[in-house]
Amino acid sequence: MIHISNNVQLGDWEVEMTAIRAQGAGGQNVNKVSSAIHLRFDIQHSSLPAFYKERLLKLNDSRITSDGVIVIKAQSFRTQEKNREDAIERLVELIKVATKVEKKRKPTKPTRSSQTKRMDKKTQKGQVKALRKPLKW
Repeated sequence: MIHISNNVQLGDWEVEMTAIRAQGAGGQNVNKVSSAIHLRFDIQHSSLPAFYKERLLKLNDSRITSDGVIVIKAQSFRTQEKNREDAIERLVELIKVATKVEKKRKPTKPTRSSQTKRMDKKTQKGQVKALRKPLKW
């Protein structure tokens, strides 16, 4: 079981993980060992609540395909187990980011004193710049 929050969990059957060969330099083992993990998670066919699915599908992320499948490739570590943990951790983080509800901003007006202070600073700055000009005879 993959724990997302206190009341939301994913079954292991919902996440498809395959071992693939990692890219880049790796010495003699790079062509023999499949240490990278390719994780696929279908949002629409998962047991996530409707709110989670909706927010994930609206998320503008390059890891989410047009079919609604999250694709994560983990190859940072040398061992398959660590890459598997990293991929799952990144999936959970992506789901948490998508479902985080931002506070609605309440628009406020600047106070009268802050407006007058700002205008006073502008006039003072203008006077300083005027004094830099060469004198005309």
